[in-house]
Parts: sequence; C-alpha cells; structure tokens
Amino acid sequence: MNLPELTLPQMLRERARQDAARIAIRQKDFGIWKPFTWAQYYERAAHFGQGLLQLGLPEGGHVGVIAENRIEWVLAQMGAGLVGGITVGVYPTSPTAEVAYVVGHADISIMVCEDQEQTDKVLAALDQLPHLKKIIVMESKGLRSFTPAQRALIATFDEVETLGRQQHDPARIDGCLARQRLDDIGLMIYTSGSTGKPKGAMISYRNIRGVVPGIVERLELGPHTSHLSYLPLCHVAEQMLTTFVPLYLGSTVNFGESIRTVQEDLREVAPTMFLGVPRIWEKLHSAITIKMQETGRLRRALYAHALAACAPLAEKPRSQWTVTERLRHGAYYWLVLRALQNFIGLRAAQVALTGAAPIAPDVVRFFRTLGVPLIEVYGLTESTGMVTGHRLDHVVIGTVGPVTAGVQYRIAENGEFQIRGDMVFAGYYKNPEATAQSIVDGWLHTGDVVREEQGQIKIVDRLKDIMITAGGKNLTPSEIENTMKASPFIKECIIVADGRKYVAALVMIDMETVGKWAEARRIAFTHFRSLVETPEVRQLIDGEIAAGNAKLAQVAQIRKFHLLTKELDHDDGEVTATMKVRRASIYKTYAAEIEALFH
Repeated sequence: MNLPELTLPQMLRERARQDAARIAIRQKDFGIWKPFTWAQYYERAAHFGQGLLQLGLPEGGHVGVIAENRIEWVLAQMGAGLVGGITVGVYPTSPTAEVAYVVGHADISIMVCEDQEQTDKVLAALDQLPHLKKIIVMESKGLRSFTPAQRALIATFDEVETLGRQQHDPARIDGCLARQRLDDIGLMIYTSGSTGKPKGAMISYRNIRGVVPGIVERLELGPHTSHLSYLPLCHVAEQMLTTFVPLYLGSTVNFGESIRTVQEDLREVAPTMFLGVPRIWEKLHSAITIKMQETGRLRRALYAHALAACAPLAEKPRSQWTVTERLRHGAYYWLVLRALQNFIGLRAAQVALTGAAPIAPDVVRFFRTLGVPLIEVYGLTESTGMVTGHRLDHVVIGTVGPVTAGVQYRIAENGEFQIRGDMVFAGYYKNPEATAQSIVDGWLHTGDVVREEQGQIKIVDRLKDIMITAGGKNLTPSEIENTMKASPFIKECIIVADGRKYVAALVMIDMETVGKWAEARRIAFTHFRSLVETPEVRQLIDGEIAAGNAKLAQVAQIRKFHLLTKELDHDDGEVTATMKVRRASIYKTYAAEIEALFH
C-alpha cells in the first residue's frame, strides 16, 4: 500500500480538500449521534490550534490531554499538530500522583482536561508543574467552585476555539505544515508503568506512516470501515484506529457517550471493526454466560448444541467450509448465533481484534464459534502499534499471526522477539539510557519471548516474567494465568512460582458472574468480601482451578490458591491504568498470604 509522504496533520488538511462533505466523526451527545465532516474536523482543529498559539504555545510545545474519548480529544491533538505542537495523553483513571508525574515529566505547558474532576487533579499538583501555563476545560460545569487565582489559569474549550476562529490565519497553518517533516515528533505516549515509573515514548510522524500499511492490509480496512472509539486515546492501540488509520484511509470514527455505554453504543453503531482488550472480551463472555444462566432450559440446550456444532468451524476459513457445514452454521445462525451477535453489537463486524495483553485461547475460540471474526494481534507502544496479526482467512488460535507489511524481525538466542522498520519509535523522552537498552543498532528489543510455529508468532511470555521453580523448571506465568481466566468466574489470577517448590496463585473472582451464580443458589452475601468468604464460592473456584489444571502440564498446575478479599485497584498501585497487574507491588502487599500458601 503506497501512502502519501505526509504527516498526520498534513493528511487532515488533504482529507478536508478531497473528502470535504464525507462524514469523518460521529459523536453521541444526550442520546443523539451528531455527524462531523472532514471539512468541519479540519476547520475546528485549525481554530483550536490557532487558539493554542494565542495562549502562547510555542512550536514544538507540549499539550496534555486527560479525558475520555470524545471529539474534543482528537480536535486538541490535531489542533496542536497543525501548529507544530506535540500531544501527550494522560489516563483519565490515573490518580493525582500519577497525573502529576506525567504532566511534570513531559514538560506540558497547556493541559486540556475533560471536566472538574480531571482539572482538580492538575490543580492539586500545581506546585510540581513549573512548565504549566494554562488549563483548558471541555465541560465548564462546576467551574464556579474554583478560586479567582485558579480561574485565571483556566479557559474553556469553546473559548479557545472561538479565540482561534477570531484570529484565524490560514497562511500561518499552511506555513507550519510546510515546515513539518515526517521525522518530527507528533505524539508522546506514556507506557503504563507495570514495572516502574511510566516512560514517555516519542512517536514520530514517520513511525505513524510506517505502521499504517501493515494494519490496513492485515485487517482488510477501507474508506468505508467504521469504528467505535472507546479505549483510552492515550494508549497506542486506540490511537492506531482512531487517528492513524482513519486519516490515511478516510474511514469513519464514532465516539460513544462514555466508556460505560459501550455495549449500547455498539448495538447502535454496528461498527465493521471492533477492538477489545482481553478484559472486554472476558466481560462480553461473562455477560453471555450470565444471560444463559438466567434463561429457560430449552434455550440453554439450544445454545449448548449451537456451540458444540459450530466449534469445529472456529479455525476453519469460510472458503473451505463444506456444503453441510454451511447449512449447519446457517441453521444455528438464525436460531441462536444472530441473536447473540446482536446482543453484543457485533453482527456487522468484518474484523474484531484483541491485543495489548495475553488472552485465553478458549475465549478467542468462543467468539469465533459465535461467528464473530475475532483475531489476535500484537504490538507495543514502542512499535507504534500493531506489528503482527492473524490473516482473516487463516487464524491459528494461541498465536498472534505473522508479522505485518514493512516489519523485519528476528528471534534472539534467548527467544526475544526483535523488530526493525519505520514503525520503531524515536526513543524515550529525557531517558537516553532506557532508549539505548530498547533500540540496539536499529533493532527494537521487545522484551517478549516468542516461538515461531508454521510462520505464526506465538508469544511465550515477558522475558522478565519467566519463572524458574525450585526444581529448576521454566514456567510461563501468563499461560497458566490465562488458562484460569478463561473461566467466567475468575477475573484475575496471579501466579507465584519463582524459586518455589510448586505453583501457587492469588485469585480474584469476577463479582458480577459469581454474584449471579450465588443469587441463583440463594447464597446470602452483602459485599465482595462476604461473597468470597462463603464456602460455596471457595468450592466453585476450586472446581474452576481443577478444570484449568487439567489443560496444563503437571509442573504448571496450581497446587494451592488464596482468594483475594478485595478487588485489585489502580489507586492502590496494584494494576496499571490499562489494568495490567503490577506483580512486584502485589507480591509485596500480599507477602503474608503468599508465604502461607507454601507452609
């Protein structure tokens, strides 16, 4: 695929010229989907960018954004890009200390916040943010509660857009875009910091242009692709499908009402492409499991029959189905599968992806059996997104497919996956040591151990996570953990095995599914802890662990487990903003419980 030699902001101007009247974005507000054309997208971004200049943003200056996904997020990002600024996303779920660290470390001079809650986090850390000159707030509700000194720091998003519109000078933007080069940094994405402080990965426009052809080709995307944007835009996975691909392809992005209304929005939008991290697929799996628990005996039997009959088709390309298989699938589609696809809003999906963390193969198999074209992809912040993925007509469950167009790769002696190409990021901001460790002679050291099986890449585990038992056996914790998390009753499983005689685990139940299970059996409970402490729940999880163990080699089987009596929390430093487990932190917090498992 030949892409024009243009940066993302230059591409936005080009789209506005070529496809002025076509819909670029739909935003749902108060239940109504409001469309914006490419011309409006460019115009509003240009006005916002000019407003940033009026507020004193220098060329190359850093603009922070902390908000859920909405049109203002991309208007701020593209507006900053049109005037030579660099956008830095901050997770809206981050506590004040984390926000302060990223905003301070990234030298952000203008911060765009969604609402009063996010603004309060920034204001609480003002004394640690010497570079911060201005805060722009998208929703002005609640601004009266600020002191006059704080209010002087704040402008609303509308005010900045109006300021830019009044001072609009197209020649200024054209001049800035004429100076823009592919090697300029356009975006800074902070890694989620599962092993320490977050690091700011600098992404250049060349990196973005380098990754897009591989994504488009592998996922078979086109100008008519539609996407629901809801995962955090400060993460590379959502950036890839909300800004990188649509600007080069001219496809449509939909912003729902909130992250809490994803299922409802999916049903309304019926997108042709959907990206879910494993937790989303696990939740959808649980939602279907709960629904089936609540339904009548006949429907349950039909559902079980449909799954059993269609399971062999999960990995078989449609082009190779026999007439009998087509008829069987067609019958079950109209009887059962169509309704389930509608229930999760994915009936129109031509491709659905899972990535960003390992997923249990059984979960992928389940959705493919339902007829959802779910494929597994792999990428990192440092590779500007997806660099491997299944081909739509050739899925090998348990692998992440072959590498995409433009990616060179090699597997080191220790099994580490290393890649080279235009998509390899420019380095970590203010951290040359970490950059030198990550990129060696142009090769990105991913830190992931892989195996190649029939041309498909299989992720074994993180290099640093591989555990060696007291008996000298190498274990891959993610394989054991994902086998257990395929159970709709287990939300999180953290393995303890390094230097130990056997494998033990800390297990967190899924409150929703276990709660429904308990209600159906008239087991009394009041909150998370009381539910966990009922003997019946202990027995239920015991059975689920035993079922998981049956799929694992003897040395990898969990011998003992401890049920966590509270949910793991981002605010307590137990998981990252992307819900990745912070192993070291959990081992420390639950040291006494872990020791008890080995006595």
